Amino acid sequence: MSITSEILFVLPELALLAFACLVLVCDVFSKSPNKLLTYLLAQASLAVVMVLVIWLYPDERVALFNQHFILDPLSAVLKVTVCAASIVVFLYSYHYFRQRDLLQGEYFVLGLFAVLGMLVMVSAYSMLTVYLGLELMSLSLYAMVAMNKESGTASEAAMKYFVLGALASGLLLYGISILYGVTGTIILPELAAHLGSPVDNRIVFLFGLVFVVVGIAFKLGAVPFHSWLPDVYEGSPTAVTLFLASAPKVAAFAMAIRLLIDGMQPLHVDWQGMLIVLSLLSMAVGNIVAISQSNIKRMLAYSAIAHAGFLILGILPGLQADQGSTYAGALFYVIAYVIMSMGAFGFIILAGRKGHEADNLDDYQGLADASPWFALIMLLFMFSLAGVPPFLGFWAKWYVIKEVIAIGHIWLAVLAVLFSVVGAYYYLRVVKLMYFDRAETAPVIGADTQVRVLISLNGLAILALGFAPGELIRICTAVLGF
Repeated sequence: MSITSEILFVLPELALLAFACLVLVCDVFSKSPNKLLTYLLAQASLAVVMVLVIWLYPDERVALFNQHFILDPLSAVLKVTVCAASIVVFLYSYHYFRQRDLLQGEYFVLGLFAVLGMLVMVSAYSMLTVYLGLELMSLSLYAMVAMNKESGTASEAAMKYFVLGALASGLLLYGISILYGVTGTIILPELAAHLGSPVDNRIVFLFGLVFVVVGIAFKLGAVPFHSWLPDVYEGSPTAVTLFLASAPKVAAFAMAIRLLIDGMQPLHVDWQGMLIVLSLLSMAVGNIVAISQSNIKRMLAYSAIAHAGFLILGILPGLQADQGSTYAGALFYVIAYVIMSMGAFGFIILAGRKGHEADNLDDYQGLADASPWFALIMLLFMFSLAGVPPFLGFWAKWYVIKEVIAIGHIWLAVLAVLFSVVGAYYYLRVVKLMYFDRAETAPVIGADTQVRVLISLNGLAILALGFAPGELIRICTAVLGF
């Protein structure tokens, strides 16, 4: 394949890089305090990139740049998800920062560079490309967490995120260097070929695998590498928390798939055992500790840890010789979780206003009396996150548990169901506060019309996909059937 053809296939990434630089330059010379031009250009950039990804949708795998970059149906679906989620997040964020007089063009520039890193991670086909995409995304996110320079908690959260993130990044790089030193390659298919050959270096392979799994677990927020997540979610501006809880989860999932399945499938039995431990710990700690939280952002952070456990369950099957790709449940789960988490954190933005973040659970007391419609929307988010049928979250958990049962781990599926029942308590507590408690001061919805419409559409999408999940399941299954 000629270099011109290869460049055509990476047009979405090149376009996003060019747009991010354009947005940066325009923001520097823009004198408008509301940063409307910067915001609109950022949104247009994501929309154009999403169109390009759909236009270049591949029917089969195409390896580019000496197999450092891969274009396949899975990467296309994940890129569209990342771009669509980022468009929604930017809309929420513009309202949030403008309402609090914190609007800065750098937020959208950093957001675009973070999205670029995610797109690179999604299409990474070598350990080098994975690491480059990861660092581009992570460095942007560190700065975004510290966007509110007047907030001590935001600065503290950014410092914790940076220090722990750098440590996890170093461990991942150490694992990659071990694998490269033993196999002599960083290309994932070649790595898989070396790992599958009969050699005497199995102990060294496993040593490198442990460090790689640690890096993946950190990005997913899995226990015991989760300590950064509650503090960062709580300390960040809510708009940044919303960004952290959505698109980067897709990139972390892609990193896990590329490294573990594309690169280390021959070690499936070994990393499957590690992931089972991570999954059980995440579901247990996330669901149990969330019960005692009084801050809804912190509660949702522990909820994210528990959901990371469920997502890891979906990765366990790997590639089965008789079934082909069997991690479609994990793909469905990560898309469903992004939709649900955007709604939950977006609702915190909806309920807040300047001088009031609405991040305590007590802030939602009596919401059903003050605003019945939005109380109903929040109920949809909570029920879906809890996995109550027939909402989208139920089908996500059902799909993952079905795949776990299919590979013979019935005991693991039973524990997952039990932890899900435990987790339902803290979601239902929010519903109880809205519908059965009375507040001294009625909650006030201070968001503008755009945010009200968007949060309503988000809730209705969860309901609609819950009643008709078949098309999304079909897409997730189809993109892996190549």
